[in-house]
Order: sequence, then structure tokens, then C-alpha cells
Amino acid sequence: MHKLLSGALSTEKLVVKIKNLHPSLVGLKLVQMSDFHYADGLLSEKMLTEAIEISNAVKPDLVILTGDYVNTKAKPIHQLAPKLKNIQSRHGVYAILGNHDIAFPSSKPEITDALNNVGIKVLWNQIAYPLGNKLPLVGLADVYSREFNPEPIMNQLDSTTPCIVLCHNPDTAEILQKWRVDLQLSGHTHGGQIVIPGLGPAMIYYTKILKKIPKKIRRKLPFLRKGDSILHHWQWSEGLHQIGNNQLYVNRGLGTYFPGRLFCPPEVTIITLDIP
Repeated sequence: MHKLLSGALSTEKLVVKIKNLHPSLVGLKLVQMSDFHYADGLLSEKMLTEAIEISNAVKPDLVILTGDYVNTKAKPIHQLAPKLKNIQSRHGVYAILGNHDIAFPSSKPEITDALNNVGIKVLWNQIAYPLGNKLPLVGLADVYSREFNPEPIMNQLDSTTPCIVLCHNPDTAEILQKWRVDLQLSGHTHGGQIVIPGLGPAMIYYTKILKKIPKKIRRKLPFLRKGDSILHHWQWSEGLHQIGNNQLYVNRGLGTYFPGRLFCPPEVTIITLDIP
């Protein structure tokens, strides 16, 4: 994707405060990258290299990748994975899959194997402890998968212990309110790609207009349903949000679809953990 359509890469820095965070984890630095869509010119080699260099420069304790490595077919993962191998992190690189990564039955194992083979640990309804047992890392299946079922995974956690949850689609934050989620990291939205200054993502207004169009017409024109099918909570399309007692951060991603981005640059996110 030409820089004119995607915009320059943005580095977002924020501090996330977590109750009862163990003193040894205060100041911990996480980097999040998401929605590469490494195919069809949706992400330039230059931007990918720049994103990895930004991440490595801050010497992160943990790097998180939140899905959509490819666009439709899985084949491009074999070109992307060796590049992602260059990501450096004190406690490793952990990843989840997005809806584009499970588009075909063979996609999930192919992409998972390609990432695992370069040392990136893919979590699919699993709990990992790269930072020790004081801060579990949960990776959930994509919500479009039949295997999305957070209950048996989340119920394994101690509600007195903070946790970080990775789930590609931010709509899942509504479901995850049943459990303690000190920080949910998601992507999927590309930030809406087109943002109206002072008003937010254009998709909020697009979906409101859609609801005024009779269902009979909407059913005959599938493209009219697209906005609502991508995301229901467009108000959560980027940035940090308080969802009940939980916190959600949504990364705008690196890849860009046509017609491009407006006031919504691709991003690398640097998160520092602290106590309230």
C-alpha cells in the first residue's frame, strides 16, 4: 500500500495501570503490532521493517502480535514469518490469530506452524506465563471461529491475580466482562481507517445510516452490511477503553485496505505497566 494511502507509521505510547500488579512487573514494557495483511500490497516492506526497528529500539520485555498476518490465502506467511523472526524481546514474542488467518481450513495450522517455527508462540485458547505466575497471558481463539469459548479458559484463572488477554476482535470485550481482564489487547478494526476529527470513525455514522435502510434492501445488497459485520462497537475501534471493570486497547494495525487511511495512521504500540 502506497504511503499516500496508508499514511506514515505512528508510534503510540501509553501507560496502563493495573491493580495489584506485582512490584517486579511495574515498568514492564510491552509492544503490540497487529493486522499486517501481508499480501496484495496492503503493507509495504519499508513500513514492516520500520515497525520492527521501532519495536527493537525500545528493548521490550514482551512483544504481542494480535492477528491477521495474511489477507486471504495463507501462503504469504512464509515470506512474512522470516521477517518477524527479527523481532527482539526479553521474554519472547507471543501471537494470536485473526479472522483472516482462519479463512480456509488449512490456514490455521499453516500460519501457526510458520510462526512457531521462527520462535513466535501462537496461543489458541491457551494460557502462558512468559512473565511468571503473577501476570498470566491468555490467548483466545478468534470470535469467528467455532472454537471461541472463553469460559473454560478464563475460569482457570485466579480472580485475585491480574491478567492480560489477547483476542483479535474488540467486540469480545463485552463478553469478557464476566471475568477480570486487566488489559485486553485487540486489533481487527484498522481504527476504522477513516476518522472524522472530533467525531470519531466514519463507520459509526455509516452503520447508523444502514439501520435506517429497510432490511429487504440490505439483504439484497451485501456490501451494505459490511460495516456492522466487521464490528458492532465502533466506538472501541482504536485506543484505550474502560469496559466495565476491564481495560481494552485496540491497535489500528499496520496493513491498509483501499481507499486508504484518513486521520488514522498505522501504528506500533508501546505500553508500560504501572500501578494506580
